[in-house]
Amino acid sequence: MRSRVAGPRRRDRHGRGLRGPLAPPEAPLSRTRAQRFDDLVRDEVRRLGQRWSRELAQVEFAVEEVPQVEPWADGADPVPLSETRSGGTAAPPSIVLFRRPIEARGDDEREVAQLIRDLLVEEVADLLGLSPESVDPSYDTPDD
Repeated sequence: MRSRVAGPRRRDRHGRGLRGPLAPPEAPLSRTRAQRFDDLVRDEVRRLGQRWSRELAQVEFAVEEVPQVEPWADGADPVPLSETRSGGTAAPPSIVLFRRPIEARGDDEREVAQLIRDLLVEEVADLLGLSPESVDPSYDTPDD
């Protein structure tokens, strides 16, 4: 009779050992949606930083899952996709993108990337007091 040591049980499929990862860590398949979203934001911030590095040196960029919405807010109000938080004496200004609402608006990764680009250009323009077209000449004014 085998004695069993109490502890966490691990899945061992018929003596073949524990399951391994489905894809190697360097493969794009192994990246989560949140990680891919962060990569898109990082690429766009890097692109904007090439032109506006001095002006954006003190600006922090962040990604949050969802915006904080007051429970009594009107349901007809649109959910914010991004926001600029002005810096105080101890904190620098920051631009925050909200991942889930942005992903809900885009049908595929290309649309999400375009939306990230547009939002960052608009927020940087607002922060610098410029028009989006002057921040990024390839910016297209969204259709209203």
